[in-house]
Amino acid sequence: MLNEWLWIPSAILTLGLLVLSYKLFGRVGLYAWIAMASVVANIQVTQQIVIGGYIFTLGNIVYGSLYLATDILNEKHGRAAARKGVWLGFFILIVSTILMQYALLYEPFEEALFMHESFAALFSMLPLITIGSLAAYLVSQLFDVFVYSKIRAKTGEKKLWLRTTGSTVFSQLIDTFTFCIIAFWGMDWDIWWNIFITTYVAKFVIAWMATPFMYYAKHTNPTSETARDAA
Repeated sequence: MLNEWLWIPSAILTLGLLVLSYKLFGRVGLYAWIAMASVVANIQVTQQIVIGGYIFTLGNIVYGSLYLATDILNEKHGRAAARKGVWLGFFILIVSTILMQYALLYEPFEEALFMHESFAALFSMLPLITIGSLAAYLVSQLFDVFVYSKIRAKTGEKKLWLRTTGSTVFSQLIDTFTFCIIAFWGMDWDIWWNIFITTYVAKFVIAWMATPFMYYAKHTNPTSETARDAA
């Protein structure tokens, strides 16, 4: 039952830290979060857990927070800023994968071989996961930014909840399908289907949970920008 009790608080903590990053550092804080979350989510996804008898992959919460970050950028700073955030995350994923694969080429110190084995077991999985992540991330995030902008053009300042959740639930369906097809290719069908469904359900729930955080971000002035204006 431990996993069930950890999941919701973990989602609240993650989304809360994202909003705090925006509160403290403004647009830069969102870009920094996108860079960090892109890498962390790809590492966490290598771990599979069981919640309520169903198989989940870790990383869904952190990855789901990326959509909130780009939505805040879109809402507060415009579509161009949101697209910049998407491309930043894409670039960071490529760079982190290249650097970690290069690091695996080193011959480890014999007495620390056990550490290298753990290191290799974790990061040797990254290429396939990253290819799936890159394809899913880029397509779904750009789609999310596009749909969010279209809904905002129709609703103006009203119905923030609609453009926040509406754009995300559809884009994450594209993301989940694309990622699972590539990253878990060759996996047993029953396990693959279980991971696909639970991953999307988890992201769907996070999209709805992100709504109050989006309202807070919408009506908050980042500390860094307030200080800059005062100066």
